[in-house]
Amino acid sequence: MTQDQCSHRNNVSEKPQLYKVGIYGWRKRCLYFFVLLLMILILINLALTIWILKVMNFTIDGMGNLRITEKGLKLEGDSEFLQPLYAKEIHSRPGRPLFLQSSRNLSVNVVGTNNQLLTQLVTGSSGFKAQGKLFEVKSTSGKLLFSADEQEVVVGADRLRVMGAEGAVFTKSVETPHVRAEPFKELRLESPTRSLLMEAPKGVQILAEAGDIQAICRNELRLESKDGEISLDARRIRLMRLPEGKASSSSVSSGSRQTVYEVCVCPNGRLFLSQAGTGSTCQISNNICL
Repeated sequence: MTQDQCSHRNNVSEKPQLYKVGIYGWRKRCLYFFVLLLMILILINLALTIWILKVMNFTIDGMGNLRITEKGLKLEGDSEFLQPLYAKEIHSRPGRPLFLQSSRNLSVNVVGTNNQLLTQLVTGSSGFKAQGKLFEVKSTSGKLLFSADEQEVVVGADRLRVMGAEGAVFTKSVETPHVRAEPFKELRLESPTRSLLMEAPKGVQILAEAGDIQAICRNELRLESKDGEISLDARRIRLMRLPEGKASSSSVSSGSRQTVYEVCVCPNGRLFLSQAGTGSTCQISNNICL
């Protein structure tokens, strides 16, 4: 074999061999299918995200009626809270009212550092309840209208009106400078089973400018003045149902008896009537004093 033939065979055997690299056949079709499915899912997810953002009204400032401001959260319209709400301050928009509504009850609690209940305000179907050390009601000018604590209850208004048909019932004492009924209404002070005491260091005044004053009791009505006097100042003074003393027939003749009586006083202070005569007949008719 010549040298030229050997070199030709070496050149033919040294040609590079080519290999096919990639995915062919059913693998290629599956890959395209998964890529297409992934793109469809991405588009659906993007559409749902845009729809949720549109429905929930997501913006840079907040979501829906909820706005995030520098001072906190701002809610517009009606809002419903399914869990407890913790906030430092709650107020309405300027010039708009604030409504708090609940299907059962509405509770406002103030707790201490150890979760100890300090103040509680509960309003519900059963009524309105407030619990705390002090309860105060003030006017717009800051004047105290009502205050209550464990020691006392203070009514700071100029007038306290009781509209009930049965009036007001007090189990303890009442201290007030003035008790007055409404115009054209009666004022009645009554103690059904116990005593009624009115006292003042500088005097007690009972005044009826356009009506009568009645003091009714079952047993005795006592007027007592320790250092002063009791004055009855009126054009007419009537003493009803006074007992009438009877004089003996030997002391006074029947012809001298008149229909005029004189008021006599026993040594024990008891009053009685005696028919007037030419002189005093109290000594004659003093059998009442016995």
